[in-house]
Amino acid sequence: MRSAIFLERDGILNLAKTNLKHQISPLNLEDFRINQEVVEPLIQLKEFGFLLIATTNQPGLSRGYQSRRELDLMHAVLRRSLPLDDILVCPHDEIDRCPCRKPQPGLFQEAAFKWQLDLERSYVVSDKWQDAHAAHLLGCTSLLLKSPWNGSSHHDFIVTKLGDVAERIIQTHAAPVLAMHQI
Repeated sequence: MRSAIFLERDGILNLAKTNLKHQISPLNLEDFRINQEVVEPLIQLKEFGFLLIATTNQPGLSRGYQSRRELDLMHAVLRRSLPLDDILVCPHDEIDRCPCRKPQPGLFQEAAFKWQLDLERSYVVSDKWQDAHAAHLLGCTSLLLKSPWNGSSHHDFIVTKLGDVAERIIQTHAAPVLAMHQI
C-alpha cells in the first residue's frame, strides 16, 4: 500500500483572500493564484515517493455561485503547476450533511480506495481544523500551517511555514523505518 499527502487547496496550494473571519475561495480563474511557497516542498515529497492529492470543499457549486467550468479551469492550472496525482472535490453545502465534506473523512476514504492507500502512513496538510479532524478520524498525521483557522481540535503538528512541511513529513515517515533497522 502507498502513502499519500492530502493537501487542502485554498490557503495551501493556492492563495485565498481573507476577511476578518473567513478565507474566501477564488471563484474564477482570474482570481486564482498558485502559492509558490508550496512548489519546492511538493517536489521533495513527490521525489520521496508520496502520492500528492488535493482536497477541497467547494460549496459554491451547490449554492449556485460557483461555475463548474471555472473550477475545472482552476484545477487545470493546479495540475500544470504542481506535481499533483489527483484533485478531489466536495461540492456540497454544510446543510447537505455530505460524508465527503470536511471535517467528515469521505474525500480521504475515496482516495484511499482509489489509490490503495495506507491512511496510517499518510498525512494531511492544511491551515484549517476541519482537515485535521478528518485526518484524526482516519489515523492520518495532520500538519497545520499556523493560521486563524486552526481551531482547537486535534492536530499532530503546527508548522509556521510551508517550507517546513516536507522536512517534518519525511522525518516523521522515516522514523518508524529507522527504529526497525536499529532493533
